[in-house]
Formats: sequence, C-alpha cells, structure tokens
Amino acid sequence: MRGGFTSTRFVLVEPSHPGNVGAAARALKTMGFSRLVLVSPRVPQVQADPEAIAMASGADDVLASAHVVPTLADALSGVHWSIALTARLREYGPPQWAPRAAAGVAREQAMHGEIALVFGNERTGLSNEDVERCSALAHIPANPAYSSLNLAQAVQVLAYELRTTYLSADSATTAAHAAPRAAAGPAEPAGARAASDEIESMFMHLESALVALEFLDPANPKKLMSRLRRLFARSGLEREEVNIVRGIAKHILLKTGPKGGDAS
Repeated sequence: MRGGFTSTRFVLVEPSHPGNVGAAARALKTMGFSRLVLVSPRVPQVQADPEAIAMASGADDVLASAHVVPTLADALSGVHWSIALTARLREYGPPQWAPRAAAGVAREQAMHGEIALVFGNERTGLSNEDVERCSALAHIPANPAYSSLNLAQAVQVLAYELRTTYLSADSATTAAHAAPRAAAGPAEPAGARAASDEIESMFMHLESALVALEFLDPANPKKLMSRLRRLFARSGLEREEVNIVRGIAKHILLKTGPKGGDAS
C-alpha cells in the first residue's frame, strides 16, 4: 500500500486561517502524505503567508506544493472515491464511519486509484452539496460536551488512521508473498472505477430521466436524489456501470419526448 500515500489527496474547502493551512501541511508530512489541495482559500497565495509557513514548521515543501482550485469539483478531478469529514451525524447523505473504519475502506479504495479526504471551512464546515458530492462520511466521535476540533487536528486524526492502516496493509502483503500460495482459480478482474465527475454527470442524467417519468417532482423532491446517492455510494461504481445507468436514463428521455430533454 505504499502507493496509497501518493494516491491520497487531502482537500481543504475554503479554509479561513493561514495558520490552519500550514498546520495541516505539517500534519500530513508527519504521517507521510504530501498532497494538499485548497479550494478557494480566503487568503490569496496562502502558501506564501508568513503565519502558514510558521505553522508548517518544516513542512514547507508540502505547503508550497499545495494545489489551489476554485471548486470542490475541480479538487476531486480524477478521484473515484472521496470521504468528507463532518462534525455532526447526518440523517441523509453518504454512508458514515468513524475514522478507523473509514481508513479501512479508504485502503481498499486506494488500491483502485485516486482517493480524497475532504475537510470543510473552520466555521461552517461542508455544505450539504459538498457532502453529497463525496462517496462517504467520516465523523470523529469526540467528547459531546466539548467536540470542537481545530481543522488541522481533524486532518491529523484522519492522516494518522490512514497511515496506520496503509502500513498494516504493507505488512500483510509482505507476509502473503512470503507464504506458500494456495491453489486458486483466476480472479475476475475489476473494472476501472468511475471518476467523481463521471458520477456527478450520471446523477444529473438520472435526475433528468426521473423528472421526465414524473417519478421525481422537482418542486417536492423529498430527498430522493440524496437517497439514491447514498445507495450508489455503497456500491463502488465502475465506469461501465455508470455508462449503463446513463444509457438507461438516455433511453427514458428519448421515450418521454421533449419534456425530458437530455443531460450531457
């Protein structure tokens, strides 16, 4: 799982304080990670901010190489699985795990390509729209009487759990290679995982089809799309499966006529 360290990116959405950005860079480097993505940080050129550099405390390379993008969609480009950190449990949205369980799922997903951990703004956290764009949720079960965690502290917790899980996977792989192999038939190769933008396009296409069928009332959606997102998030969508769903949606729209339209 050494590749997991390089295929994992940490995304901070609209961070307000340069010090937290620098401290997050430090947290990543201490755990062996280096990929930091900043979505529309409040302070322009925050990588060069003196407070950020001071709080990075030697992790200047991680801070300086942080990638700045305007939207979460841009930050998740090329990612096939992502997990959002949330300060509160949510009734709707993707599946939710504690950090250790989330790290175990992340380890499996990192074997298939790029993954991301997404953290919200210090004051408001992540919007519902941002949460629903992710594949899963992580919630740190802190003291309910005082559950306030600094952004960099939250990054440190998740980075530690990931490091522990990735390194234990390395050890297990080494042991498996050293042991005699049991006879077994060839495993069926897994298909390529769908990227975040492909999954978002699928949901837009599917929503248009459901509206055309009059199964979904745009004026009164009743969390239908949120529930569908949760359902699909549990499946680990492959690119071919996304194409199948889009093919179904396309034919629904063709059959229902002009009122449906086509979502590209």
